[in-house]
Amino acid sequence: MQDAGTVLAVLRERGRKGLPCDELYRQLFNKEMYLLAYGRIYANQGAMTPGASAETADGMSEAKIDAIIEAMRHERYRFAPARRVFIPKKNGKLRPLGLPSWSDKLVGEVVRLLLEAYYEPQFSDRSHGFRKKRGCHTALREIEYSWTGTTWFIEGDIADCFGSLDHDVMVRILAEKIHDNRFQRLIVNMLKAGYLEDWQYHETLSGCPQGGVVSPILSNIYLDKLDKFAEQVLIPEYTQGNHRKRSLEYQRLNARRHLARKRSDRAAANAV
Repeated sequence: MQDAGTVLAVLRERGRKGLPCDELYRQLFNKEMYLLAYGRIYANQGAMTPGASAETADGMSEAKIDAIIEAMRHERYRFAPARRVFIPKKNGKLRPLGLPSWSDKLVGEVVRLLLEAYYEPQFSDRSHGFRKKRGCHTALREIEYSWTGTTWFIEGDIADCFGSLDHDVMVRILAEKIHDNRFQRLIVNMLKAGYLEDWQYHETLSGCPQGGVVSPILSNIYLDKLDKFAEQVLIPEYTQGNHRKRSLEYQRLNARRHLARKRSDRAAANAV
């Protein structure tokens, strides 16, 4: 098997060139990928937090990786339901958080590494959320230095973004570039694993688990369609011409000035 860094470099290059991925699933047999994934998540705050089972990073071993790879070879790996808890938000409401089992976290990190390497070069340069070396500060910096002629902004929020992703749409978007049925089936199994709330099982008919390591990259792949639509359709449609369209308030003010000027001209003519 190739070194994990080499695999990810090849995927980045294919993504940069827009080439499809035909054999992505077989990278889940690469032990080096799991070791890299372990090195990235073992120190996380939630590594020792159990999911639906008592399994945590504390019981990690190469034998466990071998068992996961063997299950992957025969497509027998199944994601366990995440344990759902609720954490308070700043506005006083509660946000659901899914706690996957340790093995699912490890597999999820491998999947995230593969998807991120391939899709990251294809994302819009205007996108800053859940991306490496990007965030609120890079977005504000771009506004400060690039959007110097902008006088107003529209703020929007996608309510329950992670929980609202349509599974069928998600799979169709992945299928455009990832021509690997086994990998697609793995993603479907991950999305439909369900969750346990008060130890009662609930199906996940839409969305990806809040707290899952793959959820941010999946949401970016999903919302990249919106970014591209805005850049390729909306912006060309609404930025035509040589100057900015005057606002309605400006047009009203200009009309008042015109009428006042006409009245002044008539008054001057009558005075003569």
